[in-house]
Amino acid sequence: MEAVSAFSVGTLHIPTAHETPNSFRKSIFLSNQVASPVSLVLRGASKSKLFTALSPPPLTESSNNQPEEAEPEFESHAEKFDWYSHWYPLMPICDLDKRKPHGKRVLGIDVVVWWDRNEGVWQVHDDACPHRLAPLSDGRIDQWGRLQCVYHGWCFNGKGECKLIPQAPPDGPPVHTSKKACVAAYPSTVQNDILWFWPNTDPQYKDIITRKRPPYITELDDPSYTKLMGNRDISYGYEVLIENLMDPAHVPYAHYGLMRTPKPKVKVDREGGRPLELSIETLDINGFTANQGWSKSKFMPPCIFYVYTDSDQPASSAETQKSSAQKKFALIFVCVPVSPGKSRLIWCFPRNFGVWIDKIVPRWIFHVGQNRILDSDLYLLHVEEQKIVDIGPKNWHKACFVPTKSDALVIGYRNWLKKYAGGQVDWRGKYSGALPPTPPREQLMDRYWSHVVNCKSCNSAYKSLNVIEVMLQIISVASIGIVAIMKHGTMSVAKRNSMVALAVLSLALSRWLAHFIYKNFRYHDYEHAFR
Repeated sequence: MEAVSAFSVGTLHIPTAHETPNSFRKSIFLSNQVASPVSLVLRGASKSKLFTALSPPPLTESSNNQPEEAEPEFESHAEKFDWYSHWYPLMPICDLDKRKPHGKRVLGIDVVVWWDRNEGVWQVHDDACPHRLAPLSDGRIDQWGRLQCVYHGWCFNGKGECKLIPQAPPDGPPVHTSKKACVAAYPSTVQNDILWFWPNTDPQYKDIITRKRPPYITELDDPSYTKLMGNRDISYGYEVLIENLMDPAHVPYAHYGLMRTPKPKVKVDREGGRPLELSIETLDINGFTANQGWSKSKFMPPCIFYVYTDSDQPASSAETQKSSAQKKFALIFVCVPVSPGKSRLIWCFPRNFGVWIDKIVPRWIFHVGQNRILDSDLYLLHVEEQKIVDIGPKNWHKACFVPTKSDALVIGYRNWLKKYAGGQVDWRGKYSGALPPTPPREQLMDRYWSHVVNCKSCNSAYKSLNVIEVMLQIISVASIGIVAIMKHGTMSVAKRNSMVALAVLSLALSRWLAHFIYKNFRYHDYEHAFR
C-alpha cells in the first residue's frame, strides 16, 4: 500500500541500500517519480530486548529444529491507549464542498460535516436530527446559512442549537429552545489542510484544542513543498491498512508491474524480492520510530504513518550536502478507523522539488495511478482480514510466522496494538466483531463511490469526460445523418468520404473514452496470475 506514490501513473524507482541519497533524488526528479516508503527501509540495531521481538534474526539450519519464539508477553499494568482521547481526521479541506453537508463515519460514529458561513468555520455534528433521527448529511444549507434537515425542515446553527421548528406555532411555547431539540456538536479544527474532530461531545472537551492539538507535520504547511492530497474509502479495516503501509516486502509482488523496484545482486525470482534490514528505534504508547540511516519513519497513533528524509544524515561530499539541503520529500499516510472491515486513507507526498509539475498536471491524473496501486492488493487484504478475525486479532502473533527483519515494522505495530491498545480498535460495543460479508469484486473494488464522489478533481474530470463522450457520439450520428440526407450529386465524393471517416473516428473515440472512464473511474480489476 505504501506504493501509492505521488507520480504513480507509470512506474517508480525504489533505491537500494547502497544508493546514495543524491543519486536517488536525482533519479526521482528526472523520471517524475516519487519513491514509496518501500525505499525507506530502516536499518540499525536496537540494543534493547524489544529489537529481539521486532526484528528476529533469519533462521539458520541449526535453528530449524528449535521451537518457535514464544509470543511476546506484555505487562498487564502497561499504560493503556484511549482511542477516544485523540483527534481524528475526517477529510482534506480541498475535497469538501461548502455548498452541502457531508456524511462521514469514524470509530463507528456517524457525523455530518458542513460549512458554517456565519462563523466561517467547518462544523461537525451528530448525523441524526433529534426529531426523528433522519440523517442531517442528506440535508441542505438554507439561505441563512443554517443546517437544515430536509425531512421536516428543522434548522440548526453551528453550536447545534435548534433555531427553527416549522411545525411549532409561532405563538406557542418556544419548543425549539429545548435541549432535546439540539444536535450534539463535536470539537473540530483545521490543521495541515485536513479537518479533524474530537470524538466526544461532552462539554468538558469544548476547548480541547487549547490543551491538545492534532499531530502537526511541518511539510504540509511549508509553502516551498507541494502537497497534493487524495482520499479513498477502503474495504478492509484500519489494522490491516496500517500494517500493509508498513510492509515494503510485498511491493515487488502485490504491485508487480506498477512500480520499478531495485534489482538484487542475486535474483531468486522474476519479481526481485530481497532481504530487507528494518529495525525499530523506540516503541511506547505514543507509537514508534524506525530508522534506515538517511530516512526515518514514525507511527503516530492512532492515525499517522509518516516517512521522511533524514536531515541529520551526514553527507559524503559537497555535492551531496547541497542536494540534501535542496531536495526533500515525505510520505504521509493518514489511516482512519471507520467500522469493522472499513477504513479511510488520506495520503499526501510533499516535496520541495519539481513543484511546477503539480501546478500544470491535474490532480486526477495522479489519482488514476494511485488508485490502481490501491486496487492491486485490495482483494487479498480483504480476505486476509477475514482470516485474522477468524483466528482472533489477539492471536495474530501465534498464527502468523514472521521470521525475517522485513516484517519488523509490522511486528512493531502489532506489538504496540496488543500492549497498549487492547489488540484492536475499541468500538465501545457498537459492533459484534463480525465483518461485513464479501461483496462481488466489482463492488469491493469500486472506485466511483469509494473515491470519485469524494474527490473534487476526479469528480469534475469524470463529469467532463462523460460530456465529451456524449459529444463524440452526437458528432458521429450527425455526420452519418448529413451523408444520408444529402442527395446524390450535391456532395462530392471526397466530402462524403470525409464525413463518413469523421463519423467512424468519433464513434471509435467515444467507445475508447467510455472504456477509459469505466476503467479509471469505476472499476479496474487486477489479476495477479496474468501480470
